[in-house]
Amino acid sequence: MPSFVSINPFVELSNSIPTIAIQGFLLAMAGLVIGGVVLDIIHKKNVKYFFENAKKAKEKAKTNVSTGRKAKIIAETVAHDVLISGEFCGWKRQVAHLLGMYGTIIFWITSAILVFKYATPTAVTPEIISQLWHLGAAMTCLGAYWFWFFLRVDVAAEGHKWYRVVFTDLFVLSLVVTSTFGLLWSFFQAQGSALGVLFLILFILSNIVLYGGVYWSKFAHMFYKPGAAIQKHLAEADGSRDFLPEPADAPKQFGLGIKREAPRHY
Repeated sequence: MPSFVSINPFVELSNSIPTIAIQGFLLAMAGLVIGGVVLDIIHKKNVKYFFENAKKAKEKAKTNVSTGRKAKIIAETVAHDVLISGEFCGWKRQVAHLLGMYGTIIFWITSAILVFKYATPTAVTPEIISQLWHLGAAMTCLGAYWFWFFLRVDVAAEGHKWYRVVFTDLFVLSLVVTSTFGLLWSFFQAQGSALGVLFLILFILSNIVLYGGVYWSKFAHMFYKPGAAIQKHLAEADGSRDFLPEPADAPKQFGLGIKREAPRHY
């Protein structure tokens, strides 16, 4: 294992930048996330829609779902749709998403621990925390680069090139770039190279883009997705089905159809 992955890069950084400033930066990024999500909620009225839709679904419900049944549905939805991303069709997309999701979670949690507990010149950081920080960044890179170069929906479906960038790509691109610059900064700083300063600056800027762009990116989407999945399964259980008709119980009469060729863009 490379030696630099066991080093807390924030300890070295604290020799030139006050610890309070490093901690303040992380708090500012958290503030940008909260502010961006709140603005997104106000602008798109997602939460209001969920509550209103749930109220309408309750009025259209055909059966009364018990509290125990609801709890089971919520637990199953969290386990399947959230924890293992089971709603994705295709194991490649599922694995890429899980790598990015869990890598990012590990990266965020360990960043907070390294900065708020061990970011002082005299601090002795447990190697496992530093290793997890680097592992989380590497997992995020692997999942996001895999998604970007091989699994993007519009590449095969619409014939666009992999380098086509639209505004909705802001989240995944800034996320993978932040993790990449974080790893490069840690590596070159451990080597004592001047490139460490360059990648530190790029790491800071990419963080600002990532968290400052919450309102315009798909970042807030991950907060709504679990709620939407739970609401969907509850609606199926009580018969309201989000006001959609029940699946037709008819025999297959029209040949293979879309199953004639395995999809390559999901």
